[in-house]
Amino acid sequence: MTFFKYHNGILHAERVPLPVIADAVGTPVHVYSAGALRHTANRFMAALRHLPAARFAFAVKANPNTAVLRLLADCGYGADIVSGGELRRALDAGMAPSGIVFSGVGKTDRELTDALDAGIGQFNLELEEEGHVLARLAESRGVRAPAVLRVNPDIDGGTHAKISTGKRENKFGVAITEAPDMFDRLARLDGLDLHGIALHIGSQLADLKPLEAAYRRVGELVFALRSRGHAITRVDLGGGLGIPYRSGDAMPSFDDYGAMVSRVTEQWSVGLTFEPGRVIAGLAGLLMTRVIWVKPGVAHPFVIVDAGMNDLARPALYDAFHRFAAVTPNGDTMVANIAGPVCETGDTFGMAQTVDLVRRGDLAVFHATGAYGAAMASSYNCRPLSPQVLVDGDTFAVVGDRILPAELAA
Repeated sequence: MTFFKYHNGILHAERVPLPVIADAVGTPVHVYSAGALRHTANRFMAALRHLPAARFAFAVKANPNTAVLRLLADCGYGADIVSGGELRRALDAGMAPSGIVFSGVGKTDRELTDALDAGIGQFNLELEEEGHVLARLAESRGVRAPAVLRVNPDIDGGTHAKISTGKRENKFGVAITEAPDMFDRLARLDGLDLHGIALHIGSQLADLKPLEAAYRRVGELVFALRSRGHAITRVDLGGGLGIPYRSGDAMPSFDDYGAMVSRVTEQWSVGLTFEPGRVIAGLAGLLMTRVIWVKPGVAHPFVIVDAGMNDLARPALYDAFHRFAAVTPNGDTMVANIAGPVCETGDTFGMAQTVDLVRRGDLAVFHATGAYGAAMASSYNCRPLSPQVLVDGDTFAVVGDRILPAELAA
C-alpha cells in the first residue's frame, strides 16, 4: 500500500496535494505520511506479536524526528538508540525508558551515566571493557545495569559493504567464538544484570537466508551459555530488513520473516527484541524539490534541483538509488542526470536515468527517503537544514523547521 499517489495528475501525500506543501513551506522539504508510518509499524508488529515476550524498539538513527517517534510510541514501539542525543530525543517523544535499548560501539561514560539515570531497559555491550565500565558506574548508583552481549556471528548479510555489520572484520560486537568465556567473566560483575545476547548483521537485507544462518548460530550460543549455568532470558535479533527502492526490488515479507523467526527460535525459551528502522520509515517519506535548471550536457542534460547531498546523502555515500518523479507529470520522459547544487561532483542522484520530463521551476520528488534522509542531513556549503512536514489525512504540520546557516553558526 502506498500513501503517495497521483490524483487528477498531481502527486498527493495522503489527501494533501504536494504543491500545497511547497507553497506553504518551500523546497526542499521532507514529507512524511503518518498513515504510512502507522500502517507499516502495525503490520510489522502483527507479524511478530505472537512470539514470546516480543519487544519492538524503533531504530532512532533511521528517523529521529520527535513527531515520528511520538507516533511510533503510540503504536507500542520503544527505541533503539546509539547516542545520548537519541536518548534525549526518545524520552522527549514519550517513549518509556524501559523500552529503550542502547546500542553502538562508542558509548561514552557520560552517555552510559545518563542512560543509567534514565532507567533504560537494556544496554547492548560491544566489548568486555565496556561491561566493566558500565558495571562500575551502575554500582556507584546502587543499581544493576540490564545488559546483553552483542556478538558478531561472522555472517555476510549480502548488503552494501558500508552497511554490513555482522562480518568478523566489521567493528560491531564481539567474536561469537569468544563470547562464552567473556560472558562468564562479565556475569560475575555485581553491577551487571547480564541476561542475554544481541546481534545485527547489516541493513537493507534482501534475503532471509543470512539472517536465518546468523540466528541459528546465536541459538547454539544460547544453549552453550545455559550449559555453563547462565540464565538467558532475552535475545535481541536486531533489524535490517530492506525496502524496495526500485519498482522491481523483491524484499522479504513481514509474514515470511515472522515465520522464519518462529521456526528458528521456538526452542530458545527467551523473550525476543526487534529493532526495525528503515523498514518502518523508509517508504513513509519523500523529499520534495524544485528544478532550478535543465542544463545541457555532453551525453544527457543535467536536471539541477534545489535539494543536494546535504539533504539526501545516501546516493553520494552508497551510490544509492531513489526514484525521481515529477509532481505533475505530463506523460513525457527524458534521459537525464539528476544533480544538486552542492559544489561536489558527488552531488548527483542518478546518471543517465529515464525520468519524467521536467523543466525549470517544476516540482519533483525523490521517493523512499523517510529513513536516512533528514536523519543524515548536514549544512555543508552553508546550506539550510530542510524542514520536515508530517501529513495526516487532509492536514499537515511542520514538525521540523528550516534551520538557516546563521542559526547553526558558533
